[in-house]
Parts: sequence; structure tokens; C-alpha cells
Amino acid sequence: MELNPWAVVAIGLVSLVTFSLGFRSSRLASTTQDFLVARRTVRSRRNAAAVSGEYLSAASFLGVAGLVLKDGADALWYPIGFTAGYLVLMLFVAAPLRRSGAYTLPDFCEARLGSAGLRRLATATVVFIGILYLVPQFQGAGLTVHQILPSVPSWIGSALVAVLVIVNVFGGGMRAVTLVQAFQYWLKLFAIAAPTFILCVLFFSQGGVSGLGATGLSEPLPPRFTRDAVVTVETDVVLQVKDGVLLWANGRVHGTAVTGPTYWGPGDHPVDEGTELRFSSGSETPVVHPAVLDNASWLRPVTGTGDLFTTYSLIIGLFLGTMGLPHVLVRFYTNPDGKAARRTTLHVLLLLGLFYVFPILIGALSRVYAPELLVAGRTDAAVLALPLKIAPNTLGEILGAVTAAGAFAAFLSTSSGLVVSVAGVLSTDILKGRVRDFRFGTALAGGVPLALALVLRPSDISLSIGLTFALAASTFSPVLLLGIWWRKITWVGAAAGMVVGGSMVLTSIVLTTVSGYTGGWAPSFLLQPALVTVPVAFLVVVITSKATQSRVPPDTNRTRLRMHAPDRLGFIRDRDIARFGTVQEHTRLANGRHRR
Repeated sequence: MELNPWAVVAIGLVSLVTFSLGFRSSRLASTTQDFLVARRTVRSRRNAAAVSGEYLSAASFLGVAGLVLKDGADALWYPIGFTAGYLVLMLFVAAPLRRSGAYTLPDFCEARLGSAGLRRLATATVVFIGILYLVPQFQGAGLTVHQILPSVPSWIGSALVAVLVIVNVFGGGMRAVTLVQAFQYWLKLFAIAAPTFILCVLFFSQGGVSGLGATGLSEPLPPRFTRDAVVTVETDVVLQVKDGVLLWANGRVHGTAVTGPTYWGPGDHPVDEGTELRFSSGSETPVVHPAVLDNASWLRPVTGTGDLFTTYSLIIGLFLGTMGLPHVLVRFYTNPDGKAARRTTLHVLLLLGLFYVFPILIGALSRVYAPELLVAGRTDAAVLALPLKIAPNTLGEILGAVTAAGAFAAFLSTSSGLVVSVAGVLSTDILKGRVRDFRFGTALAGGVPLALALVLRPSDISLSIGLTFALAASTFSPVLLLGIWWRKITWVGAAAGMVVGGSMVLTSIVLTTVSGYTGGWAPSFLLQPALVTVPVAFLVVVITSKATQSRVPPDTNRTRLRMHAPDRLGFIRDRDIARFGTVQEHTRLANGRHRR
């Protein structure tokens, strides 16, 4: 791919604006409350834009379109689940959690169940989830930079995002990143909506699929190249062929060196890293295993037993995992009361639903215009590659630059939220809770995931983040739902459920990671284990709590009254003020105004 100077300029502008907004906001941050919860005075609409900005991560901006390109109708559960998780959050968690007065997930665990040991366990879980979620963000940033600057190593993009995020969070914490994330939501919406609209207009003006001589998306045939294509395989893959294809290869296929024309019959064809493949216009597109091979199957949901398990597991993981993500919940602590938290969640539902229309359209168009991504296994690059496929001229370069800017904003906003949440937990639960402790935690929260992102092999972004959702659903989801709505939960039951559910998911992660390096022997259900791990976690919490009823906190009724009483009764007590604040800070917070 040739250098796109427009994309370089766009990414530079996004970086500059992000730094400027963060620097401007950081000058207003001076207290612990500013760094942790932005003094709890963020208005609902701005908070909703900030929540949406940090939630629309690499999995949303790049991964959803890539999965639609590869898996078709089955991939639609990702945008549905990413959005519907906020419906569950709004109905059952947002308002009671805010009224609890907590400022981090570990703080909620201690406030509700009165156990310092459970708080330490929750701290370790938050840190691990944050790191696990940050790694694909940094890897996605490297993918974006490498896509527009092929001569630049991927690690430079990862490092650039990490440095920008650490600098912004270091300067002002939550107060600094709130405005940045709100701005980045609207930037991402424009960056994906405007190019999608223009690309759809060009697609229909060219006569649609028939005008290109391509395979229709409903036909029982594999996709076909609409022009001559050259693909360099960047990692070992197994390519599937349905009918047979004549191509030119230079590298190793089936473990044998090949140079020149070759014919692939129906079946699987292992191809080694570094192999160059050349296809002529109109030839069948080999599809990387296990992607959907023909377009008719791509358009139709699969109903096999194994696929149904994966689908239902994905639904549970996404629906319940949202409420266990630390960077999502920490934003609700910035609302002044429970009503504002619920209003924020409603606005988030609207903003997310609007955004997810566009990655789906890009995935469908990429199946027609960019089938070579299915050969290389680089489907996450669909959003970045599609504009130049439909409009291979200056217009395509400009549209590609806009999508690249949106992708870069996605990495920055989500990474900022994750670093803030992890740094807040590190500073208040491991260190002494001072501003300088928060800044030290910021360096750790950004530096460790960056190192892992450079070492670990990149996988499909949405798939790796799906495991993070499963981990969150199997650890914090039972504690939050039962802690808010069930009087008899004990800290022993909560800890047992977190350990059992988390251990099962971590075992799946380890096995699938090792399998990826040693031949892919792990069973497919380990990629989405939530259908087993979440019910088991809930069951362990209930059974263990019933067996340890003597450990029910004596102040349970008072705590639950605070969580469920209407805001106007004034039962909210913010724990961070009592622990860290001064009289002057308490007065300033009490006088803060909240605007709708």
C-alpha cells in the first residue's frame, strides 16, 4: 500500500487536539477528587458522550466491521451486545451504584460487604481486566499506523498512543480526559458515518454488485476479486478454497517451497508467513480458516450446536460484561446523583445505537470490494482499506484519512478511560491516594500493557476483547447484581464467585493463547466461555453466601437503603470525601453545579 499523506496529517491533528484539550482541562485539576471522579459534577449529556467515546474502542471501530466481513450475520451479535449491555446497566446497576457513594469497584465491594480482603481481590481483578483490555487497543493503534505507513513498524503506533494517553491522564486524571473523550465520540461518529455514506453512494452509482461483476452477497458462491490483487501473508494461515483457484505464489505452501503458477483445489491450504500470492480479477477468493467460505452462508446465521453455544455465550458475556468493566463504571461515579447516572445511561444507548449502524455497512461493502483481506487474515483493516478500494484516487485517500483519524481517536479515548480506572485503583488501594500516587499508577497502567502489546501476537480485536467481557461478567457481574439486589450476600460468597469465575475464564485465555502458538488445538468453546463461567460464578456466590450467613454485614439494611432510596431524600454519602478530602474540598464539591 502506498503512503497516504492525508492520513498522516489527520492522525497528527487528532494527536494535537487530544493533547491540547487534555492540557487545558488538566489545569483545573488539583485535588484527589478531580483526578478520580472529576469532582462528581459532570453533566449527563457530556458524560454520556464521554462514556460512548471511551466505550467505542478498537473492537467497535475496527473489529466489528472486520468480523462482519469475515463471519457475516453471526457477527451482528457484537454490536447488539455492546449496546444492549447498557440497557442492563441502566435498569439494574447505574443509579444504585452511584448512590452507594463508591468511587471504584473495589470501594463498592468494601462499602457493601465490609471486607478489606474482598477489596484487595477486586483491586487485582480490576487491574488485570484493565491490562487485558488495553493490550488490543495498543495493538490496534499499531495496525492503523502500519496500514497508512507500511514502512513504519507497528510498535511505533502503539507507543504513540500510550505516550499521549499517559501524558493526558498524568496531568489531570478524570477531569482532563472527560472533555477529551466527549470530543472524541463525535469525531469517531463523523469519521465513520461520513465515509460510509459517501462509499454507499459510490457503490450504488457504479451499479452495485452487478456493475462490478462480483459475487452477490446472497449467492452460494465465495467472494471474487474485482481486480488483480497481490497479497503478502503476514502470519501462518490456513486458507479454504471451495471450487478451485489458479494463482501465482512465491513462498511456502503445504510446507513446500513454491515459485510460479499453481492450482489450489477445493479444501484447506496451509500457507507460511511471508508468502506472496497473486490473483487475477474474477478468480475465487480463498478465505482464511475458520471464516465463512461462501456468501450465502455469510448472510445466513449458522444453527449448528457448537455455533449456538458460541452465540449464547457471546450474548451473556456482552450483556453482563459491560457492568463489570472498570473504565465504564468509573464514569458513573462522576455523576452528582443516581438520577443523573440513569439519564447518562439512556443517552449512551442512543449514541451507541447510532454509531453501530456504520461498521456493519462497511463490513458488507468490504466483502465485495476488499476480499483480499480474507486471504491475509487482516479483516480488522477493513475500515481503513475500503475507501481506497471504492475510490482509488484523491477522494479515497481523504476518506481513508478520515477513518484513520477516527480509529486513532478510538484508541486514545478507550485507553484513556482504562488508564484512569486502573490508576485510580492502584493509587487508592495499593498506594496512599495522593495525586502523586495517581500519577505513578498512571505510568504503570500505561507502561505494562504497552510492553505486553509489543510481545504478544495480535489476534482479531473483537475476539480478544470478547474474552475480557467474559472475565468481567464472570467476576464483577455477580457481585454487583447480587450486592445491589440480594440482602443475604456475604463477602465470602462474593470472593468465592470471583475466584471461581475468574479462574475459569483465565484458564480459557491461557489455553487459547498457548494453542495459537502451538497449532490451534484448543476447542472452539474456549474462545467464548461465558455461557458456563457466568452461571457457575452466580451459583457459587449464592451457595457460599447461604453457607456463611453469619458474615452478612451488620449495616446491610442501611447500605441498601442508601442505594435504593430516591435521591431527593439525601442518603448519598460519597466515601472518597471522608477518606481523602478536606473541609474546603467538601465545600467546593457541595457547591458544584450540575447541568443537564
